[in-house]
Amino acid sequence: MTASARRSPRGERALLVLAVVGGALAVVAGSPSRPVPGRVDVAQLARVVEREEDHVSAVELARWIRDAKPSLTILDIRSDAEYGEFHIPGAKQIALADIARMPIDSAATYVLYSEGGTHAAQGWFLLRARGVEHTYFLRGGLYEWLDQIMSPRVPSAMPQAQRDSIRALTLWFGGTMEVVDAATESPSVLDRALTAPRTRDTREAIGKVRRRAC
Repeated sequence: MTASARRSPRGERALLVLAVVGGALAVVAGSPSRPVPGRVDVAQLARVVEREEDHVSAVELARWIRDAKPSLTILDIRSDAEYGEFHIPGAKQIALADIARMPIDSAATYVLYSEGGTHAAQGWFLLRARGVEHTYFLRGGLYEWLDQIMSPRVPSAMPQAQRDSIRALTLWFGGTMEVVDAATESPSVLDRALTAPRTRDTREAIGKVRRRAC
């Protein structure tokens, strides 16, 4: 796991808090024909964000999928074209706006993802506002999935048992793990994506992973 995948800087958390507040404003300003059940406690949801209880890591999600977690629903809120390029196994494509009116199962566990995290965080708010308690977004979005599940680069100094665990999870999803010397490790897919999202390099990386997983 890279340092960027582990970190949780104040800047990123602040953006997600803003996404929650933005989601609240969107609901309040929305059509009166689609009222939100109950009273939305935005302050309480912001506290959930600050405690980092609003998301799951790519590794957590991968284990849930592999272990067939009951009532798990994964929602990809990117465009149809992006979904067609590459998506997490079992994910369903849905537009962000449709989350406010889609049928829901209050007992299910929902995980939302986009390329990064902000749009998925807004979808998280919409589901929480509709009374879905077990809802999360994928922390680093599709980039984190590519970085940690499909093409993990682990340091050679990592204990063998831990490396074997990562390799087993990666192989289950059709990916490839690379063991690298930490001193010469180059930036990961996630590192590049966080600094220059939607670049041609990122698109090519997604395409390569899609072809490898076919």
